[in-house]
Amino acid sequence: MAKRRVVVTGIGAVTPLGVGAELTFDRLLKGDSGVAAITSFDAAAFATRIAGECRDFQLDQHFPKIEAKKLDRFTAFALVAAKEAIEASGIKQGSPDLSRFGVVVGSGIGGINELEAQDKVLAERGPDRITPFFIPKMMMNAAAGQISIYHGFEGPNFATASACASASHAIGMALRTIQYDEADVVVAGGSEATVTPLAIGGFCALKAMSRRNDDPAAASRPFDKDRDGFVMGEGAAILVLEEAERAKKRGARILAEVAGFGTTADAHHITAPKEDGIGPTRAMQIALRDGGIDPNSVDYVNAHGTSTEYNDVVETRALKMVFGDHARKLAISSSKSMIGHLLGAAGAVGAFVSALSVARGVVHPTRNLVAPDPLCDLDYVPGAAREMRVRAALCNALGFGGHNACLAFRAFTG
Repeated sequence: MAKRRVVVTGIGAVTPLGVGAELTFDRLLKGDSGVAAITSFDAAAFATRIAGECRDFQLDQHFPKIEAKKLDRFTAFALVAAKEAIEASGIKQGSPDLSRFGVVVGSGIGGINELEAQDKVLAERGPDRITPFFIPKMMMNAAAGQISIYHGFEGPNFATASACASASHAIGMALRTIQYDEADVVVAGGSEATVTPLAIGGFCALKAMSRRNDDPAAASRPFDKDRDGFVMGEGAAILVLEEAERAKKRGARILAEVAGFGTTADAHHITAPKEDGIGPTRAMQIALRDGGIDPNSVDYVNAHGTSTEYNDVVETRALKMVFGDHARKLAISSSKSMIGHLLGAAGAVGAFVSALSVARGVVHPTRNLVAPDPLCDLDYVPGAAREMRVRAALCNALGFGGHNACLAFRAFTG
């Protein structure tokens, strides 16, 4: 049986640049930064005191007080992004069979806000004062489950967890679910809310984050020789994936086709990438082969681009192995240069950015790329956005644990 084709018909996002996918994309095109001093807690004692917080997101603007009590911040982000994506897609119009609608949402860490809050309750007030909402709020599958409950979607429903590749795996699994006729529509993406004392402290202990506290907007600088680590971000991005013939029949706005998915493991180290770049190389090659995409037709890559020494060099090395001479013709950019690293949601941001780049014929720049690392010598779109035809695009996500995931998008031709 031939695989069914899958397209993107809706997007939604909550990011440090604002609430809304189109708003986020437009601000990315302008090169705006959402990174600033942390405001959600007193970070004075921390080595890193900056992050990409969703300052424009107010829980009470989106949920009644009684509902808000039941939601961790990461689930709230996901619900708001999903609502935007679902409404934009129009998939609930008419009388759809909701048993054919699924949800797959990834997260690297899940409900850590609630975990920290209830740990404090336990320490200060005892076990009898722990809220009964604790476990349902903390569990990593809460975002997928709540989206299903809010919208009545009765098809396949689960969460993926592969650190910074979580959302890419979620979208990849959504793709497979539709391709093999287990659902007609899948709402997929990722969400993360880790600007918390414990999470920031943990990554500080790893010495993985930038300490450029005096200049937050310049702290995330992928591929630049003066980078000193990644910047934490928070937020969610959700895509509506739909079987292509169904989308065409109802006259949906199709942004791009999700053509291929590839995933591999480094089998090397729990936090460091394998320096030969073979893992991400194979993931990209599998995604291209899966989608039947000629590497020379790829015009844009939304890079993982974390602003860490090893990641940027390894990803550049992998791109050269995949594309050969064509690598120097690619436009490559990192969204993390402006919003920080959304961990388990990062791949979903990259995915919606890739889909919009295909749809709108423009790619956003990499901010803060002033003095490129000599080992990072490709075109990372420094300075300003670039209008260009994007026939096909790749989105990379590389996670702790050695997880590599790549999604391939292309312009949809019916």
